[in-house]
Amino acid sequence: LFGPIDRVMVTQNMPQIVIFEDAGYRDLLPLTWWRTARELRLGARTLIDHLRTALGSDAGDPMFYCRPDLADVAAERLGGPVNQPVDAESVLFVNARLLTAESVTPGPIGSVSRIGDTPVIIHADRSLGAKLLPQTLLDPEALAGLLANSPTSSPPESAKLISYPWDLINANDEWIERDWQRQGKLYGVDGHVYRGVHILNASAVFIGKNSVIKPGVVIDAEAGPVLIGQDVKVFPNAVITGPCVIGDRCEISENACIAEGTTLGPRCKMGGEVSHSIVHGFSNKVHYGYLGKAYLGEWVNFGAGTTNSDLKNTYGTIRVPVNGVDVDTGKIFIGLTVGDFSKSGIGQMFSTGSIVGFGCNVATRRFAPRFVPSFTWLTDQGQAAYDVDRCIEVAGRAMSRRQRELTPAEEQRFCQLRALSDQIEQK
Repeated sequence: LFGPIDRVMVTQNMPQIVIFEDAGYRDLLPLTWWRTARELRLGARTLIDHLRTALGSDAGDPMFYCRPDLADVAAERLGGPVNQPVDAESVLFVNARLLTAESVTPGPIGSVSRIGDTPVIIHADRSLGAKLLPQTLLDPEALAGLLANSPTSSPPESAKLISYPWDLINANDEWIERDWQRQGKLYGVDGHVYRGVHILNASAVFIGKNSVIKPGVVIDAEAGPVLIGQDVKVFPNAVITGPCVIGDRCEISENACIAEGTTLGPRCKMGGEVSHSIVHGFSNKVHYGYLGKAYLGEWVNFGAGTTNSDLKNTYGTIRVPVNGVDVDTGKIFIGLTVGDFSKSGIGQMFSTGSIVGFGCNVATRRFAPRFVPSFTWLTDQGQAAYDVDRCIEVAGRAMSRRQRELTPAEEQRFCQLRALSDQIEQK
């Protein structure tokens, strides 16, 4: 949507940068089955884009460390070296889950910055850098042992650690605004806006090239910017309220309400009511129904009337089942998290704080369970395992409709995920 990444300038010489994934990716599942933590969306960009800005233009191109089983897919998507040995006098290891609005500058060589007990910035010399392998960084005990005698330095004052999917959802309003400010308060119309469209606070509305906004649409940017990418179609009588991001080639259905705090990745089709949600891309919720405080992966498809709750009738705090353990979020608004390639039938209902894994089909006439494991086929007749080959076949059909296909590395990842998800999600 915003084109090339601009970066905050850092005045001192930077060491080799390695952005690494740690064991915290597990609490971001099922979203991190199909991607590294650094590829998750927030605002108008991804976590890796925000880190690159914070590292500054002097940092050069970073290297990436992630789970070995995801390395081939990550290399295709990130377009840079993944899990390659580091050979430099000093190396700055930066946690992929780190989020900061300030510049990241190295502390003294050998020092470690932590948020809680989690290392987020490690400035290693050549000897330590050679020991910080991808597998070590994914092992909290091994990493703690290596860093036990390292001096402590302070992380940026605004630094936060993305620990759960709802951390991204709750920060989305702020980071949409930040991305807009970063681009110099981008605004203007480069597409076609029909007569009869109502734009409130046009100075905070951007509409990209070849996008079409049909009569009766209301774009309300009075409470925050509305950023619409290229080749977007917004059909009559839809309402879009900022802060909001509509990615390239999205389609917004007639009478849809896309409310504040929402980010839609590329080529989504959205209808009904969507509020304070992040949809990664290539996902469909074309018809009526409510999606609130939710995070959807790619290639998700919701049948007409699919609705999730994001507030308990008791107004109490919401507990979310994360890999077999209920986590008290301390929040009263938490919606739905859905892994990639999962689908729902018509009229499907999800309760507050529900999680649906990777590659699921959920089609019941009642509320779905609060946790649906990956590769589950769930109907009123019962729950069964979703055959991986059949799931891949259906995924291929869906992707071909958008002129996409699985790469060999992605197909291999698909096949790995059944065993991997059983190991973690069933505990």
